[in-house]
Amino acid sequence: MSGAGKSLIAAGLCRMLFQDGMSPAPFKSQNMALNSYVTADGCEMGRAQVMQAYAAGLEPAVEMNPILLKPTDDTGSQVIVNGHPVGNMSAREYFSYKKSLIPEIKKAYESLVSKYSPIIIEGAGSPVEINLKENDIVNMGLAEMLDAPVLLVGDIDRGGVFAQLYGTVMLLTERERARIKGFIINKFRGDPTLLDPGIKEIEEKTGIPVVGVIPYIPDLKLEDEDSLTERFNRLPNPDAIIKIAVIRLPRISNFSDFDPFEQNKAVSIFYTTDAEALKTADLIIIPGSKNTISDMQFLKDNGIAATLQKLAGKIPILGICGGLQMLGESIEDPENTESGGSIQGLSLLPIKTALQPKKRQTQTKGRLSQNIKGIFSPLSGLEYEGYEIHAGISCLQGDAVLPNLISTADNIYGTYIHGLFDTAEISKTVLNSLAAKKAVSLDTTSQINQRPYRALQYNRLAENLHKHLNTNFIHRILTTV
Repeated sequence: MSGAGKSLIAAGLCRMLFQDGMSPAPFKSQNMALNSYVTADGCEMGRAQVMQAYAAGLEPAVEMNPILLKPTDDTGSQVIVNGHPVGNMSAREYFSYKKSLIPEIKKAYESLVSKYSPIIIEGAGSPVEINLKENDIVNMGLAEMLDAPVLLVGDIDRGGVFAQLYGTVMLLTERERARIKGFIINKFRGDPTLLDPGIKEIEEKTGIPVVGVIPYIPDLKLEDEDSLTERFNRLPNPDAIIKIAVIRLPRISNFSDFDPFEQNKAVSIFYTTDAEALKTADLIIIPGSKNTISDMQFLKDNGIAATLQKLAGKIPILGICGGLQMLGESIEDPENTESGGSIQGLSLLPIKTALQPKKRQTQTKGRLSQNIKGIFSPLSGLEYEGYEIHAGISCLQGDAVLPNLISTADNIYGTYIHGLFDTAEISKTVLNSLAAKKAVSLDTTSQINQRPYRALQYNRLAENLHKHLNTNFIHRILTTV
């Protein structure tokens, strides 16, 4: 099922096999996520495969995720093929269309096979969504297409793991069952010997071995995908020195932008839709959005917009991508790029935005503006590296060129740069500036660049798999296909 830990297990396998001297690469034929990334050649892909690529010691490439679906509302998504959008489709339209993408999936997979081995393929959701199994291109249908062995991951943290595993196997066809080579029980807490009777019975009933019981790894700081992230459930830590509130938009995207602040245990990041909770924050962030006009309306309907306008000048407010657009005077969508129409923004920045069908997708680096105002003025001129993904063009009054970090003396800030805080000097400067404003002491010496920090997390993950997974079994199924 979704959230069982497939992405992390796949990342752990990539790291483990890389450490074992192999040349693994990740692959997911179709990903549904609002957390995305832009490759060096300007292609958009899901961040789960980006994480897995780094775990495997590779630079992300769009072949690792040839199809990306970015939900625009409850019934439709923007469809991205080989890194570029082909249009918005309803769920029913895409169900009819997706079989035509099989040649693109095979081409991407074969490109990886020509350079790497093994390929660690991640499925999506459940392999027995029996209402959707026809024309499956991401789970057992893909395994059949590529003649791949399968490991089935169950999440014991939610309870009922043996029912998950047994029920899934029983809903598969005999041919599909033969592909399931092993079970992995994930997120276990406690004494694993207590599972022994259940493991024995599930193995007897299915004829499939349990090849690992992976413990829940506390404080593992790796990226999550969208709605099932545990980050969204965190409450603000009352004992934290610095509190950062991120508004949980209905179509929030790229919330991994804020992961670097989690390196510091004295910093509390919480996601909220409570206007009152924003008043307790030292910094308020409006994140990216896949449907900016709709999410701007959400801010108005929930009283968040009015609260932000009252807090302007008292608490620093930062908007990233869609959040930047919301901080402006207006957002227009004349070509129905997202939901169509227009809406008045928060009018906290002197910009206007027009959405356009053609996205800007690019990696970017350089130096931040030299004249940043307000408490974050120490950011002026610092080197940055990140990426942009947006369909809108924003202009200052008088059609002036928008700086890479726009600012006001009232501590209102906006940028199109995702991954801005991955650079340690920038995240450290933001935290030090917030601490100085509060006249409190904050130790930021442990803040490091996000990429080497994540490498430490990959190593923790691989160490756990080496310890709790039957690695000989894994190597055996890789060499017998």
